[in-house]
Amino acid sequence: MTHTTQARASQGHPPHLEPLQPLQSGGSRRLKAAIALGSLWGIVLGLHLWVWGSWVVYGLTLGAGAYLFNLLFAKVEPLPDALPSDLAEGAVPDRTQWPQVSILVAAKNEVSVITRLVEALASLDYPQGRYDLWMIDDNSDDGTGEQLDQLAIQYPNVHVIHRDGSATGGKSGALNQAWPQTQGHLLAVFDADAQVPTDLLLRVVPLFQQQQVGAVQVRKEIANADTNFWTRGQATEMAFDGYCQLKRVASGGLGELRGNGQFVRRTALEQFGGWNEATITDDLDLTFRLHLTGWAIPVVLFPAVSEEGVTRFASLWHQRNRWAEGGYQRYLDYWQLLAPKRLGWRKLLDLIMFWLVQYAVPTMAVPDLALAIVRNRPPMLLPLTSAALAFSTIGMLNGLRQTQTTTSLLSKVLQTIQGMLYLLHWFLVVATVTLRMAIRPKRLKWVKTNHHGLGDGPMVEAASAVSD
Repeated sequence: MTHTTQARASQGHPPHLEPLQPLQSGGSRRLKAAIALGSLWGIVLGLHLWVWGSWVVYGLTLGAGAYLFNLLFAKVEPLPDALPSDLAEGAVPDRTQWPQVSILVAAKNEVSVITRLVEALASLDYPQGRYDLWMIDDNSDDGTGEQLDQLAIQYPNVHVIHRDGSATGGKSGALNQAWPQTQGHLLAVFDADAQVPTDLLLRVVPLFQQQQVGAVQVRKEIANADTNFWTRGQATEMAFDGYCQLKRVASGGLGELRGNGQFVRRTALEQFGGWNEATITDDLDLTFRLHLTGWAIPVVLFPAVSEEGVTRFASLWHQRNRWAEGGYQRYLDYWQLLAPKRLGWRKLLDLIMFWLVQYAVPTMAVPDLALAIVRNRPPMLLPLTSAALAFSTIGMLNGLRQTQTTTSLLSKVLQTIQGMLYLLHWFLVVATVTLRMAIRPKRLKWVKTNHHGLGDGPMVEAASAVSD
């Protein structure tokens, strides 16, 4: 494929599915969450009381286990070759026709890390005339806005947008204010604490040669992984997530966006009118919208985008509560559209299996354990839970083996054991989130994570976004 064709292909063509209208969901989430919670708890009660209940669980475990472990053997297709670097010896490519990329960063009170990010993004190995930076100062009061204005003078391809205190929509609102002003065929989104490798665009842009690709997610890794138990756990979690997503895509399932390090095709985003401002996890919401309109989301393991991990359990708790709520929220918002007609059977099966493992089992674990204690018998869902934990253990170890090439196998095994202990917090997070969403009135509120930069003081002390 020629470079001219590459530029044309990056614009893409929407799949032949009825586009989704911009959704402003949220009004009936509480009722839907209550119905879902009551149904799941009712199923647990029925399994305990019905004489055939254990056989239903065994059958479900067999089916889910077969699907999950089949992922471990899914064949991953090689990625297209990277675009030639301008630094490569003897390479004289015509870079003037490469796809235009617009990079978006929403920053609120990021004075300690924003200069490092802008300098890195302004130095990417990509034609200077083919990409630009759009930095959104989201009503900062620590000097971030002034610092961005100075950086815009130093770097001609940096544009700064200032949002005042009346701006709404959180990160989604900030991105929506910026992207209509851009010209990029591809839109890249990074967090302010991101550490971006110089060859990232060279490796990601070629994936958009495939007309069905609506977005690409780059694997995330934790920059301060050696700080303590919590950051090591997050590093292992990220390795597992990247590996798991790669296998899901390879088997015909869903690739998911993770916010930091996401690339979106402009024509795909235009179908929805931008990011959804009625959700607290813009990336997970956009994931559903893209798949429901026929787009694919491949995942890139190398290179990875680094970010700071939270160092305290309190911060981790708030952050994971937001992730769990946003992830669960999208099922409540789009459940009527989750059908083979839009997703296809393979994506639908993948979605059901991971909803079962990520949300249904943790939600049902509390009443299951309570009934098991009352009836003096093992929890009914123990076989299904065991299958999910076994898959997670193997997948986590495989993820570490693929992403960490310098550590020994013994070190990876010990890290996997530690990672599995760390990952148990997800059961408690989901159980409390699904209960809270069913009984408490909903009010969106965005609270950012504070970033201090590596070596510049205490790492990440605030909570991520929360919603109540």
